[in-house]
Amino acid sequence: MKGKTMRSVGIRFVLLGLLAAPGAAGVRVGVAVTDITPPLGIQMAGYYHARGAEGVLDPLFSKALVMESDGVRAAFVVLDLISVTRAITDEARAAIERETGIPGDHVMISATHAHTGPELSGRGKRSDDQDAPKSVVAAYTDTLPAKIAASVRVADDRLEPAQLRATRGHCEGLTFNRRYFMRDGTVGWNPGKLNPNIVMPAGPSDPEVGILYVEKPGARGPAEAVATYVNFAMHPDTCGGNQISADWPGALSRMLAGYHGSNHLTLVANGTCGNLNHFDTSWGWPQNTGAEGHRIGTVLGAAVFQAYKQLQPVAIGPLRARSQIVELALPEVTAAQVEEAKQTLAATKDDRGANFMRQVRSSRALSVAAREGEPHRVEVQVITLGRELAWVSLPGEVFVELGLAIKKRSPFPHTYLVTLANENIGYIPDRRSYAEGNYEPESARCAAGSGEMLVETAVSLLTQLHK
Repeated sequence: MKGKTMRSVGIRFVLLGLLAAPGAAGVRVGVAVTDITPPLGIQMAGYYHARGAEGVLDPLFSKALVMESDGVRAAFVVLDLISVTRAITDEARAAIERETGIPGDHVMISATHAHTGPELSGRGKRSDDQDAPKSVVAAYTDTLPAKIAASVRVADDRLEPAQLRATRGHCEGLTFNRRYFMRDGTVGWNPGKLNPNIVMPAGPSDPEVGILYVEKPGARGPAEAVATYVNFAMHPDTCGGNQISADWPGALSRMLAGYHGSNHLTLVANGTCGNLNHFDTSWGWPQNTGAEGHRIGTVLGAAVFQAYKQLQPVAIGPLRARSQIVELALPEVTAAQVEEAKQTLAATKDDRGANFMRQVRSSRALSVAAREGEPHRVEVQVITLGRELAWVSLPGEVFVELGLAIKKRSPFPHTYLVTLANENIGYIPDRRSYAEGNYEPESARCAAGSGEMLVETAVSLLTQLHK
């Protein structure tokens, strides 16, 4: 279905129903999508300068998958946006519970983190301070909870018995740690292609491709697949510019639809990608154009197709959900740093060539100061199906080291780490990276040790639910 056609009729759904499966007693699944492409001219998110949307490369969607086992339901929503705010999540959950009866704490709402989508109201001080029209952003943001709820409501209406299979694939050489040890002893961030001063990556990447495959009962081929849930960790920031796009998650969705059929739904839950991106510093070719998203969609799609050969049936069990609020301390910011930040941002707000790290530090200082000492109170949510499948929500751009720790300690063989989920407090590095410095730690709005607290909370919830 063409994005232009969908936008011309407002909210329109692609409804996908599932038929009964022998041996899959108790599990039902329904899926639906809502077009959330914003109007042209809207402020775009992702960078430290204002830019307005001038066109649409491909549409943005709210994608919903509702699952039911033994009368208990949960909903998974993926948005083609840079993030989701706590206010949007709370309002959408309330509407979903009111309209469907699915408990709000059984709803997980995540963003793919595409940098070519719209800005949202209430996303943070840096976004709010940019000199750009606010009315269009506010009006767009106000529509999101209802559109999210609508996609879940329709998916819930289409619940039918389903057959689930899962596997863990691998895609080497696509996602890279963007922090590097340099010859001068520092840790560099995106230090450039073929840079002779790079010694080695400062941390790991995560090539695992988590796959949950939903198909019609007794399916015998790809045309009977209804949805593929893909969990992979990599920043979606490939094309930049002023064109709306879902970036590589959208390209992957089109790739899988080309194989399964146009009604096949792909949901991409971005893993712990806080310090991971697609730039291969050992390769001289450019990787910052719209064509890069297509390349990534093709390469990652091939990894998914290869992994399909190892799909195994999922043993259906109880569907459970549990959340815990974690209090994360703020980093220390002095009065002198706040005053310097005000002067820096006032002098550089219209200068795209201004010192990037000065802007980063200044933005962080003012954001932290605005909280007046109030720590972040964030949600870690875990949803599980039986003893094999688990989804873990994390509230920001989490470093891969923390995600790998959760996977290693999880008792569930298929553990999907879903970042930018339910809310977003920005970068959440591991403790070691704070000492190393550079972009992500110096941008982080939470104190060192916050990421490790989230790991412990997630592992505790996973252990409690693996019964």
